[in-house]
Amino acid sequence: MTRTPVQSPVGRHGRPAYDRDSLLEVAVVVFNERGYDGTGMEELARRLGLSKSSIYHHVSGKEELLELAVGRALDALFAVLDEDRAPGATATEGMKRIVHRSVEVLAAELPYVTLLLRLHGNSEVEQRALARRREFDHRVAELMARAAAEGGIRADIDPHLASRLLFGTVNSLVEWYRPDRGLPVKTLADALTAILFDGLHGRPAS
Repeated sequence: MTRTPVQSPVGRHGRPAYDRDSLLEVAVVVFNERGYDGTGMEELARRLGLSKSSIYHHVSGKEELLELAVGRALDALFAVLDEDRAPGATATEGMKRIVHRSVEVLAAELPYVTLLLRLHGNSEVEQRALARRREFDHRVAELMARAAAEGGIRADIDPHLASRLLFGTVNSLVEWYRPDRGLPVKTLADALTAILFDGLHGRPAS
């Protein structure tokens, strides 16, 4: 696996200078490269150019770093669900907005969402994060059911299955999307939303 270069902020006397946010940014890169379980504090200290005691000045350990990281991703996703809907918007329109905005969140918080999607549930922190993911999925499925009831989407597919398929597609972007490769986020979100809700079938000529 190709490693992402980690740029250390430099403080006085040329020594690495971190606050909690910049330390978290580097830690997430390392977690994604090596896996959370495969990353020890020694490795984090080496990559950061700090002593372990310097890391402990900011956080209690790698568990807190993980909780901060996946919490950031989950908070951003739940914020999409909690955004005010346009007056009179249908559930179907709400689903399209959620998918579109979730792509934008994924692009903006790519390392953090990537880490969230790779959790295995091997610790209490991971289990809590996975429970929040299930809550997110449940809320999306409820909206899918309302969209089906109003006739905006197919009603012959279980809404929980439909929401998992939708977000399975959205989440697959972490495997190949890279913000620095010139694909505008809006173009990506527009295309994915159109394919998911309109399909790839050709439209008949008028």
